[in-house]
Amino acid sequence: MGNLTDMEIFSRVVTAGSMSAAGREMALSPAVVSKRIRRLEERLGARLLQRTTRQIALTEEGQGYYERVVAILASIEEAESYVSRRNSKPRGTLKVSAPTSFGRIHIAPYVNKFMELNPDLNLSLILSDDFVDIVGEGFDVAIRIAELENSSLIARRLADNNRIICAAPEYLNKHGVPKTIEDISRHNCLFATNQDNWRLEGPEGPFVLRVHGNMQTNSSEVVRECLISGLGIALRSTWDVGEQLQSGALKIVLPQYRASRRVGVYAVYPSRRFLPVKVRAFIDFLAELYGPEPYWDRGLNLDDLTQENVAVA
Repeated sequence: MGNLTDMEIFSRVVTAGSMSAAGREMALSPAVVSKRIRRLEERLGARLLQRTTRQIALTEEGQGYYERVVAILASIEEAESYVSRRNSKPRGTLKVSAPTSFGRIHIAPYVNKFMELNPDLNLSLILSDDFVDIVGEGFDVAIRIAELENSSLIARRLADNNRIICAAPEYLNKHGVPKTIEDISRHNCLFATNQDNWRLEGPEGPFVLRVHGNMQTNSSEVVRECLISGLGIALRSTWDVGEQLQSGALKIVLPQYRASRRVGVYAVYPSRRFLPVKVRAFIDFLAELYGPEPYWDRGLNLDDLTQENVAVA
């Protein structure tokens, strides 16, 4: 049991980023944490952490050991969850990764309700547009917007990700509504860095459209704001601009063309035989919240070419 405790302390130090932070999480003094890490390194005969006055970093041996320790601790948690999941409530800390914009718009506003339903749970929500290493960085679950057919992880599709071409009425009134997909190349297109190839599906099948524009940015949220202000045309997800489409602040352009429908909003977690109660509770909560037709798509009628939010040439 002492070895397992040392493993847990080591894992907490890595995920928390410091011995003092790990000590606070486990109600241990920094001195005790340091002593247990030292004892673990002596028993293994290898240095796991490089320590400075300000931070710690994993050594090569420490990285490999950490990845295996995370799997061991997860297996123990799964075993306990298997025995007690019918009678236990979600507890402990749930560490979640989510895309920045999606997490801000469609997760953060509902955290209060989720926590009210699960009062014994602490939530660590990390927003990033990078695909994190779920196991290596100690995440319990990640929300990803992607095509995951060949993923080695377990994934549950939470919602469709409808991406449509759209623009503000002010832009279309000034520059005209594109009548064909070829017309798009003559318009000012808005996109984030390295996203100038739009992968689309239309009547003729899937294809890639190379677009051009007069603005460069690394921020998808900047693209969104410039789109709404009337700077150009963009390929956006309905979860991002559904409200503006419903209000008329944006119009759908060439609705017969969309991004790949294989892309979806997924909850992704390590391949485990038994899913921890806290992870199941979070995934079920989001699945129920979004539902078969996500709330951001309701009223859009995306397959109706005569709808009010479609731009007419």
